[in-house]
Amino acid sequence: MSECELCTKKHPKEIWRNAVFYAIDASDADLPGFIRIISSEHVKEMTDLSQKNQEIFWKAIQITEKVMRETMNPDKINLAQLGNMVPHVHWHVIARYRDDAFFPGSIWSAKLRKMPDELYEKRRKSSEKMAEKLALAFSEHLGNI
Repeated sequence: MSECELCTKKHPKEIWRNAVFYAIDASDADLPGFIRIISSEHVKEMTDLSQKNQEIFWKAIQITEKVMRETMNPDKINLAQLGNMVPHVHWHVIARYRDDAFFPGSIWSAKLRKMPDELYEKRRKSSEKMAEKLALAFSEHLGNI
């Protein structure tokens, strides 16, 4: 759809893309380690995807979580699939830490604290390394699609 930003906007921090999904680094100053997995098809719900594409999509989420855990060592991983504002299938995979700006609330709740600059910088570097490893893992496990 031409009015859908996930269909039309090329994200500057795209990590990887195939015919089923693409992954972007959505990290920001409060949340280093935030990946979005976005359907290449304009569909509103996971069940609008073919069974095969649902399986590929879920595999991408699992790969993202695994690489994120191995690289960033977060206290928790949050997975979210809402689509209320942008009705196009996309998942948020977010590294969470007890000392992040929003913990223990969701990333959409009120900010509770500011992360110290040195801690942010350390996590930002880990996030960049994670994105590189993620691109390799996608190529290795999902590159034939």
